[in-house]
Amino acid sequence: MKTIQELFDLSGKTAIVTGGAMGIGFGIVQRLAETGANVVIADLVDKPGYFCVKTDVGSEEDMVNLVKQTVERFGSLDIMVNNAGIFPSKLVMDMDLEFWEKTIHVNLRSVFLGSREAAKVMKYGGSIINIGSIDSIHPSMTGLAAYDASKHGVWGFSKNFALEVAPKNIRVNVIAPGGVNTEGVATMMAGADMKKVISDFAARVPLGRFGEPDDIATAALFLASDASSYMTGSIMVIDGGVLLK
Repeated sequence: MKTIQELFDLSGKTAIVTGGAMGIGFGIVQRLAETGANVVIADLVDKPGYFCVKTDVGSEEDMVNLVKQTVERFGSLDIMVNNAGIFPSKLVMDMDLEFWEKTIHVNLRSVFLGSREAAKVMKYGGSIINIGSIDSIHPSMTGLAAYDASKHGVWGFSKNFALEVAPKNIRVNVIAPGGVNTEGVATMMAGADMKKVISDFAARVPLGRFGEPDDIATAALFLASDASSYMTGSIMVIDGGVLLK
């Protein structure tokens, strides 16, 4: 039986985190790096001090290049975290096709591409972690039909792909965050009183607070590690109890 230290030791392993330059993604980057993993940030912006590959996650060419550069640099790919996503809001009756397709492009197509390309090079097993949402399970508000469709798609895709790659000892799991205090949320709420937004949201959460990136990062660390070695095709809801209501 492995010790706790051995279960969470990722030394010698290599991870990609899409959208890893900020928010939930950077929280995951920090935790994986802390446990010894080589971490590659795939984003449209660089993060000083980290190996970064500029990547449009919805571009097949960019995602192929991302995995190629990672393997060339570190020799393998063991952990793929498909985290990059957008959170746009618009009612269906006000929505044009461009809005719909951009949401699907960034949130769902990227997961397909990242999962496929990672699985091609995971020769000795691996862990694919796809970041969904509580909206993968239940809609949280009107205006998020495109977002909800993309995140339901992430959950459905992940379950089926988990079946496909299980014989290769590749595990595929989903994390479903609730509200998390990130730069993206702040940008979306530009002009609003963020203290009031956080306070109002916390009042809806049984555990009484907004989530932080590290709440998701520690769950990702568990799924990346041998502590979850018998877990695939599962979804971890990290929402402070919101879906209980």
